[in-house]
Amino acid sequence: MEDVLLREIDRIGEMMLMIARRLGLFGRKKPDYSLSNVKEEFCKADLEIDLESVLKQENPVCYLVEEKKFSDRALETFMEILFYSDLDESRKKALLNDAITYLDSKGYISFKLHSLVSD
Repeated sequence: MEDVLLREIDRIGEMMLMIARRLGLFGRKKPDYSLSNVKEEFCKADLEIDLESVLKQENPVCYLVEEKKFSDRALETFMEILFYSDLDESRKKALLNDAITYLDSKGYISFKLHSLVSD
């Protein structure tokens, strides 16, 4: 019963994992997709996240956490999805660093995101 409650609480996190799987993040080879593929997957999942709006925010990490109620795990997966997209490399790096800083400050050490920085 507790597992069901936790999944319901972190519905966005579960949706992010589902989208990540469909985009190929958990496969054997490096995923290759565009931001338009990500938008399409968000739409299929009925996820009410306007990717362009998120990316235009002054601080997208705070926006996702405060306005869209992303859990730490949802934020981690969202950043991983963006990292493998065709988003501009400098923008990816800035978003990734912001997410890592935020998560680290909460005591949620994301080994996934830290490993992306060193790649």
